[in-house]
Amino acid sequence: MTRLAPQDIESFLIAEARLLDERRWDDWLALFTEDGWYWVPLEEGQANPREIVSLIYDDRRLLETRIRRLAEAALHAQTPVSRTSRIVANPTVEAEDGDECTVRAKFEMVESRRDVRRVFAGTVWHRLLRAGDGFRIRWKRVDLVDCDAVHDGISVPF
Repeated sequence: MTRLAPQDIESFLIAEARLLDERRWDDWLALFTEDGWYWVPLEEGQANPREIVSLIYDDRRLLETRIRRLAEAALHAQTPVSRTSRIVANPTVEAEDGDECTVRAKFEMVESRRDVRRVFAGTVWHRLLRAGDGFRIRWKRVDLVDCDAVHDGISVPF
């Protein structure tokens, strides 16, 4: 297996961020494998989403529910819808095992809704599976800098 090109990883992460900013929820969900999951821990260094409550922990079924709700016009938490802008930077391949790799990057997301702006930042981890010319997401973990702070409802994925 050929080694991963850093620009391919960076291009994938930028494309994922664009899908989220453009609210292309179904296209974003399609990036995940059938057993994929999405996790935002509540504590710094949290090792297991099943032992401590998390800000978000969605297996594939819950992720599909989240996306379906975001796509509905009547979702109170997104009326009006949030506008977001994401920056992804400094991606590195932390581990590479055949067709899979673990990638770490820094991110910042600005969310604007009802004249309120919120800034989220931290480290985002992906376990990626090579698929054709691109990748699929086995899992995504978002470690917020202020994970243990009080957050108003978080409904838009990072």
